[in-house]
Amino acid sequence: MSGVAVVAAGCCLAALPVVAVAADGDSGSGQGGGAAPAVAQGAVGGELLGEEGVQVLPRDGTPELPDGLSALSWLVSDARTGEVLAAKDAHRALPPASTLKTLFADTVLPRFPGGTRHVVTDADLVGVGEGSSMVGVQPGQSYTVADLWRGVFLSSGNDAVHVLAHMNGSVAKTVEQMQAKARTLGALDTHVVSPDGYDMPGQVTSAYDLALFARAGLANPDFARYVSTATADFPGGCDGQGTCVPSYNIQNTNRLLTGAQGVTPYPGLIGVKNGYTTNAGNTLIAAARRGGRTLIVTVMNPQSGIRQAVYREASALLDWGFDAAGSTEPVGTLNAVPAAVQLPPAPRHAPAAPRRAPSSPAPAPAPTGSASGTSPTAWYVGGALVLAAVVSVVVLRRRHSAKAG
Repeated sequence: MSGVAVVAAGCCLAALPVVAVAADGDSGSGQGGGAAPAVAQGAVGGELLGEEGVQVLPRDGTPELPDGLSALSWLVSDARTGEVLAAKDAHRALPPASTLKTLFADTVLPRFPGGTRHVVTDADLVGVGEGSSMVGVQPGQSYTVADLWRGVFLSSGNDAVHVLAHMNGSVAKTVEQMQAKARTLGALDTHVVSPDGYDMPGQVTSAYDLALFARAGLANPDFARYVSTATADFPGGCDGQGTCVPSYNIQNTNRLLTGAQGVTPYPGLIGVKNGYTTNAGNTLIAAARRGGRTLIVTVMNPQSGIRQAVYREASALLDWGFDAAGSTEPVGTLNAVPAAVQLPPAPRHAPAAPRRAPSSPAPAPAPTGSASGTSPTAWYVGGALVLAAVVSVVVLRRRHSAKAG
């Protein structure tokens, strides 16, 4: 994407209402995790989104959905309005792979200026999962925050994620904040265990939640710039044999952006993030702009076995979305709850990471219906709903009284 296009995308998307209170090569892990539950929350964003199977409400002239869609779950939405144009099993809870890095960025990106420098320690890299995708962060090397975010978004570097998480306080603290951020965005299907999307038992999200994460992120011009960057230079260092390089080129693992390995780049693509793990299969969030409209498509775990299926299916859904926009009834909305709460910015100069190795992060609590497990946000939303119900009853009674009289 050209520099002008990136700026234009960032400017337009920055005005979006932020809601709230690799394929075959981008590996968040090489290890399998626990099986995901089949379906999570039901009707967040609309009752139809809680139904199983494909949901679409065509009008006369609405094009047919693409043939050959094999993903376990997918969703097409309008980034500006929040309308969900079509979906399949929108709330099905599935492993996210590296698409979870979008929630990590929503949570941590606003906290550190891009020019902040950090010298990486051994402790910063403790706990990076075996088989993880890496950008090549090295202890003792100084990096800017912008360098690290390019490592996250282009190389899907779990090493860069862990460094930023330690700058943020710790991996465990970051996981807790990510879980809270998911709740404020209305992403109730998501359970965060690792900040990078590495396969972990119980770590799940949904096509609906991924659309929320992308929409919130694209409202931040820095996020929009990172996800649309195809290639960049990354600071070098020295390998175990003493060979040193000042920098090296990294390429975005999102093949819909770069056209790598025979994938046709999608016209007007903004980003956002692809992923692959043993447990998750191929996952993808793709956003594109055409004719003044920005669409977000999420695709989770195609089953066809066709090479590059996740990119083929995302491209087909984007084409359908641009053709169908304005000629189909929405089946739901991303505007499920009111405006997002941002975490306060971190100190301009981040404290040095502790020398001792941090303890393993404790899994964030799974969503629960009990009072003891309900978040403050849930209480606020619930209270608002009760108040609205009371007001509705009063209004209805008055109208009834008026008719009776």
